[in-house]
Amino acid sequence: MHFNVPNALTWMRIVMIPLFVGVYYFPSTWLSLPQENLIATVLFTVAAITDLLDGYLARKLNQVSAFGAFLDPVADKLIVAAALIVLVDLNRLDAIIAVIIIGREITISALREWMAYLGAAKSVAVSFIGKIKTVSQMVAIPMLLYHDPIGVFRPQQWGTGLIVLAAALTLWSMFYYLKMAMPTVLKHG
Repeated sequence: MHFNVPNALTWMRIVMIPLFVGVYYFPSTWLSLPQENLIATVLFTVAAITDLLDGYLARKLNQVSAFGAFLDPVADKLIVAAALIVLVDLNRLDAIIAVIIIGREITISALREWMAYLGAAKSVAVSFIGKIKTVSQMVAIPMLLYHDPIGVFRPQQWGTGLIVLAAALTLWSMFYYLKMAMPTVLKHG
């Protein structure tokens, strides 16, 4: 593994996980809940932006690497799983939604690894549905973290709607990937 800017951004995203989770565990005399919400929202949003940025820079600077291709989705899954667990703990998200999203990520990661082993990785390449799912959850999570109303805008309501959409798209995309993999699965038993 060699050091490059895209990989550094991915590592930064991983390092941010304990920071944004830890904000909620500071003594209550340090920060109020609205301050914790704001800091966690900013940290998660910065991490989400680095996800867009690292992929763009890897292509633009011709610094795409096997290690980066491995680490980037791991970082994405870790930060989303951490955020969902925090949101369940804060009673801002139903556990079933978190289980659906995290369970799908584990299932599809395992499927992709197995399909790569069989030489059929392209049969489970990222789909448009998967991209919409990712955008929905990456917009929903900061709203759920922020939680408090902003004038007439209710981030919790919008975030809840978007995360339910993300969960539905999560199931849809999981079945899509399983369907795409089925011919290879049946062939290799």
